[in-house]
Amino acid sequence: MSIYKYPLDLNVLQAATERIEWSLDNLPQICVSFSGGKDSTIMLHLTAQLARKRNKKICVLFIDWEAQFSCTIAHIENMRTQYRDVIDRFFWVALPLTTQNSLSQFQPEWQCWQPDTQWVRQPPDDAITDPAYFDFYKQGMTFEEFVREFSTWFAQKRPAAVMIGIRADESYNRFLTIANARKKRFADDKPWTTVAPGGHAWYIYPLYDWKTADIWTWFAKTRSSCNALYEMMYQAGVPLRYMRICEPFGPEQRQGLWLYHVLEPERWAVMCERVSGVRCGGIYAGYNNHFYGHRKILKPDHLTWSEYAMLLLDSMPRTTSEHYRNKIAVYLHWYQKRGVNDLPESQEGDTGTKDIPSWRRVCKVLLSNDYWCRALSFSPTKPKHYQRYSDRIKSKRKEWGILCSND
Repeated sequence: MSIYKYPLDLNVLQAATERIEWSLDNLPQICVSFSGGKDSTIMLHLTAQLARKRNKKICVLFIDWEAQFSCTIAHIENMRTQYRDVIDRFFWVALPLTTQNSLSQFQPEWQCWQPDTQWVRQPPDDAITDPAYFDFYKQGMTFEEFVREFSTWFAQKRPAAVMIGIRADESYNRFLTIANARKKRFADDKPWTTVAPGGHAWYIYPLYDWKTADIWTWFAKTRSSCNALYEMMYQAGVPLRYMRICEPFGPEQRQGLWLYHVLEPERWAVMCERVSGVRCGGIYAGYNNHFYGHRKILKPDHLTWSEYAMLLLDSMPRTTSEHYRNKIAVYLHWYQKRGVNDLPESQEGDTGTKDIPSWRRVCKVLLSNDYWCRALSFSPTKPKHYQRYSDRIKSKRKEWGILCSND
């Protein structure tokens, strides 16, 4: 797949404005996906202001992860109040959703707003807490499933736009989300659109070509409201590229866990009781710490990378170990079918965003608790299919003779 960059005769603000204006003019239903982070905040500011000029209404989707900073919740409330004249419906979702917990091998996933559990905080009174509100909702469905189903539900078989504030330079995966030539676009001249499941809604990425410097330049020049948590992160010495505000226990987001301990000690205490591994993550998950193998991968000198991978697998809880063995076996077999019978111990660039196969890359996945092995090009398996998938791959491992020593 060849991917090219085509320069425009516009700056990024002008381009984003044109994309949002086109969406407002051509798609009768608009929903802004809002997390409270810097990117989605700019997107909501721009969309709401342009909608106000056109005397149009928009909707907003905010998925509340339960374990969130008070600053973020205050910012969400402020934005909702600031643009209440143009917001038709504000979907404040506080339903049990399952997502990754990269802090623990005993609880590799966690469920926000889990029933019969002491929550980190209470949702607002007008939040959506009734599972029957969305006819597609299933108890404990994954975040990815919910977002896909929501776009179809929101469209109601009519043209609709779901605005998403991701940027291509944030990660290789996000770059591919937008640049993948196999994805259907609204039109060839609108590479910042992709079709959503169901075929009626479109994902719109108006800020896809912005850089981090563009984001902060916009806030500095406009003095528009932003999440105050960023200022606290800056004062605490967190580099700009490591500032994340969304689900709290993912591989990137866990680097800021220690801030809860400093800024909100009472909430931190509840989080430690609520989710496995949080206390450890607060100590070892900082952006400059190598404990989770996030930036720099270390191993014992007397072991090869493949030996180290086996050691890591053998040290895990059996259920977690079997999960990883299944994924790694599929990964190894895929390369074997293409003539790579012995995976290299290491290769140049193998710990970066591009999937360069090696045992060192496998070790990075294990050390970082990348439960769904996204760094090995896997995507999450739907919960209803997981057990069948797991049993099938376990049987295949015996057939292939790969990673079956613990069976």
